[in-house]
Amino acid sequence: MSQPPAASRPRLHRRLYDWVLHWADSRYAAPALFLLALAESSVFPVPPDVLLIALVLGQPRRAIYFAALCTVGSVVGGVIGYLIGWGFWAAVSDLFFRLVPGVTPEGFERMRRRYDEWGVAVVFIAAFTPIPYKLITISAGVFRIDFVAFVAASVVGRAGRFFLVSVLLRWMGPKVRPIIDRYFEWLALAFGVLLVGGFAAVKYLR
Repeated sequence: MSQPPAASRPRLHRRLYDWVLHWADSRYAAPALFLLALAESSVFPVPPDVLLIALVLGQPRRAIYFAALCTVGSVVGGVIGYLIGWGFWAAVSDLFFRLVPGVTPEGFERMRRRYDEWGVAVVFIAAFTPIPYKLITISAGVFRIDFVAFVAASVVGRAGRFFLVSVLLRWMGPKVRPIIDRYFEWLALAFGVLLVGGFAAVKYLR
């Protein structure tokens, strides 16, 4: 199965983005948020933040509920991704590398070295930052990362991300949305870099 032409990917991603947003005005918005968060953790390319932001802006009093729903869905999806990597990797690996842009067997091998060096901290960093979470969930299963530690790191990282977005929107309202849209991924990435630096410092000072 060949990959779609590079020029078609932005258009496809835009259509998926618009399709996700249309659920915000549906009576099935909450189930859609849960299922989107679940699917994004293993296969779907559009992050659930897109729908989460729209729902919190539309119903700010339910911000905590939406954040919790998004967190649960994402962690459940992460467990599915882990199980795919743990039990079915030999059957799906070729398809995975063909369908996930930018992910190669060489890059996957580098993930093994990251796990050897940082352990479950890799899961937490990916759960909070823009690093594709699905890559981490599946690779964690492939490399047999401790399952309980994987779930715990996923819960903390995903909850930290989704509750931060929801609380900021609930507290500051629509005026904070442009800031989140423009800078949140960079701020999350910077936090991840600082976290890695902290682990490195602790390791160095031992």
